[in-house]
Amino acid sequence: MHSREEYVEQAYFFRVYRERLDDKLPAQEILQGVAQEILSTTRLPYALEFLSSEMMMHGRVSGGMKRLNHYFSSFQTFLMEQAERDKARFDARIALQVLEKEAEYLGGENPTAQGLFLYQFETLSRHRLGYQEGLKAIASVPMFGPEWIEWIGKIRQALGAVEFTEMIYARSEFRVEEVRKRTGDEDYAPSYPVLFGLQEGRIAKANHGRDPLYMFSALQRHLGYPKVPRPKPPREHRLDPVLELRLQQLEGRLKLLEAETSGKFDISEFYVDPKQGEAEG
Repeated sequence: MHSREEYVEQAYFFRVYRERLDDKLPAQEILQGVAQEILSTTRLPYALEFLSSEMMMHGRVSGGMKRLNHYFSSFQTFLMEQAERDKARFDARIALQVLEKEAEYLGGENPTAQGLFLYQFETLSRHRLGYQEGLKAIASVPMFGPEWIEWIGKIRQALGAVEFTEMIYARSEFRVEEVRKRTGDEDYAPSYPVLFGLQEGRIAKANHGRDPLYMFSALQRHLGYPKVPRPKPPREHRLDPVLELRLQQLEGRLKLLEAETSGKFDISEFYVDPKQGEAEG
């Protein structure tokens, strides 16, 4: 795990990198420029200089991140690898936004292993990045100790056969409390590590049988867990009202020309009924 200062600068880097890509600046130029802006008391400027040289030689950031596995986490590298794949459906700008929010969370006041895991798992689920490789990358993140690594390995095997909400509930304090109430045994303790608290377990049970995305949304509302960025829906393009009126007029004129050309033009359609004219007068 890095210091708070390191994560604050990482969040800045991921945000600025995304914004300057939107401005059509070359990636290598962006990396070199941001390296000058980052606090020199962190290790990030050295990492960015290395990424810049990797970008110049290989054209990808993810390769350099993979070689800097003592600095960038396996999940950070996994996301950029997915974004830089040929014909990737996962946009690099969304990947950078996900990494920015993750760094902000880790640089915040009280980041937890529970919050980080659920954020990363939702990223895999919402963006369809593949659970097997994605969970393997998550298991190597420094915040997760041996008990987490073991449990994540079990998830990789059981996912699809067992609901994810059920797996969260089974490792929660809420389930332990329910067993104690049901059996009357106040000293009951499971033989496996409890990884989630009362609230996570209660919310997971309440969403049993439903789409896990509902559970993630509830966790964000009640526990303040970070929200996974999503692509913005395409904007609906509407014509200017004046232009739309002109097009309607042109369409009417074209219909008249087509009718005249085909010999079906009937001028009587435009006659005014004299009686109607008198009534209006």
